[in-house]
Amino acid sequence: MKIKVLGCSAGIGDSRRTSCCRLDGDILLDAGTGAGELSLQDLIGIEHVFLTHAHLDHAGLLPLVVDAAGHFRDRPVTVHALDGTLSALRECMFNGRLWPDYAALPSPERPFLRYKALEVGATLNLDGRKITPLPARHAVPAAGYLIDSGRASLALSGDTTLCDAFWEALARVENLKYLLIETAFPNADAALAAVAGHMTADLLAAGLSRLRRPVEVYVTHLEPGREDLILAEIEAACGGLSVRRLRQGMEFEF
Repeated sequence: MKIKVLGCSAGIGDSRRTSCCRLDGDILLDAGTGAGELSLQDLIGIEHVFLTHAHLDHAGLLPLVVDAAGHFRDRPVTVHALDGTLSALRECMFNGRLWPDYAALPSPERPFLRYKALEVGATLNLDGRKITPLPARHAVPAAGYLIDSGRASLALSGDTTLCDAFWEALARVENLKYLLIETAFPNADAALAAVAGHMTADLLAAGLSRLRRPVEVYVTHLEPGREDLILAEIEAACGGLSVRRLRQGMEFEF
């Protein structure tokens, strides 16, 4: 299994792209502006999209991904997410006003997309690739994902503040190799982070202290323009732990 990072910023501007990763050639993990890095042929090959939540920096390009590929495919793209996320997509995005309802168009018999609801902790097996939604605490319904090849696993937090259930789930993963974890705000914005459902450097350090085995940690979703400040705070808070910045274009094979 191979994951390529197409976008990993909390916002746009200059070369920044928001959250999107490609798993092998047929799966997207979130569909932020990073999805725009894909060629049309790449988009046609996407069979599944797993969304962490419905916020635009994670799902905003989903309508364009579906639209670009739809006429070239003989089956719909399957959008996987929690029930609350799928409800938001139906009501606020694919509603016939903001964007066509591609769950029923071009025809109910041949739609461009279909929805599949997920439950936290329930593993989906796609050709030997096990994908499990992880608990998260955000301002809207949200989940992370654990992707397991059988030999090793990669965990993606999505957007979350400190969540006991998330770290407890990770502690049970014996083959965990990589952790891509958000840290959106500097410590001075701890009150805002709590309301918005995001991590600070101090919260990240508290979470990482609960891991029971060595893991390669990459921090994602840094606020634009404050990346250096947040990274410096992470270095100070996490002590001897190795925490690296996730960057667009990175690849993880496991």
